[in-house]
Amino acid sequence: MIADVLCEAGKSCGARSVCLYGGTSKGPQISALKAGVDIVIGTPGRLKDLMEMGFCRLQEVSYVVLDEADRMLDMGFEPEVRSILSQTCSVRQMVMFSATWPSSVHQLAQEFMDPNPVKVVVGSEDLAANHDVMQIVEVLDDRARDARLIALLEKYHKSQKNRVLVFVLYKKEAARVENMLQRSGFKAVSVHGDKAQRDRTNALGLFKEGTCPLMVATDVAARGLDIPDVEVVINYSFPLTTEDYVHRIGRTGRAGKKGVAHTFFMQENKGLAGELVNVLREAGQIVPTDLTKFGTHVKKKESKLYGAHFKEISVDAPKSKKITFDNSDED
Repeated sequence: MIADVLCEAGKSCGARSVCLYGGTSKGPQISALKAGVDIVIGTPGRLKDLMEMGFCRLQEVSYVVLDEADRMLDMGFEPEVRSILSQTCSVRQMVMFSATWPSSVHQLAQEFMDPNPVKVVVGSEDLAANHDVMQIVEVLDDRARDARLIALLEKYHKSQKNRVLVFVLYKKEAARVENMLQRSGFKAVSVHGDKAQRDRTNALGLFKEGTCPLMVATDVAARGLDIPDVEVVINYSFPLTTEDYVHRIGRTGRAGKKGVAHTFFMQENKGLAGELVNVLREAGQIVPTDLTKFGTHVKKKESKLYGAHFKEISVDAPKSKKITFDNSDED
């Protein structure tokens, strides 16, 4: 998506770009790098691979953008991001974008930016969803989800022409739900980690073109996709974090349009009930009574390094000072 936008934008000024990502042949990407480019768009893994192979040198890079910065800086990608940034120009401009910004990630981001970065907030700084999305939360039993999903699609996807995105939690679950929908007479595709990159790209293309406007996806499709006119998002499985919930439902209601997000919430998700209630209330949505029965307590966020027993340090806290002690053996 970003590569398409930059390729089009660069035509008028002659700026050349290349997109580096895994799951596909390195050959064409290496050829593009050898020919010379002005802009590199890449996923951390493939970018680091090509750097180590000597085909991608970033010493002159002075402008760096981290899109979905909170995900880039979590424990999964942090080592790669550190390695990549260490190879860029020491005098650089750094830009980070994200719809959600947990405090733990905020502190980590400070390491990569100037002491006093410019912060631009659109909407609320608290965890908040797009107010153009009507959120409907339904508490139900696991075994009732298939039949309920079919009933909702008969309502929301009656024409089988409008775009509907169904989110699930696991790769095998995505394949099972896709097959179940196809057996029920719906034309559906899926995007998940067990599919080859080519198959994922093809499925996404069919969905984007409207050839197959019903797609089942894991959270691989929750961020970074700018697909126009997704009318409805259905959360067949609730995500592992409320931040991911906000990103998921953000696939609809884009560019000033209205959207609907219908979410299944089960007993096993009760630990996130309090945060979900807060998101619903902030957006002026109806909070179902069955949801509040799980309680409205918001569980303290855990640090990936230190668990729940850590103290959050404010951004404006005094910086640490290095103290050097004399060697007492020399006295």
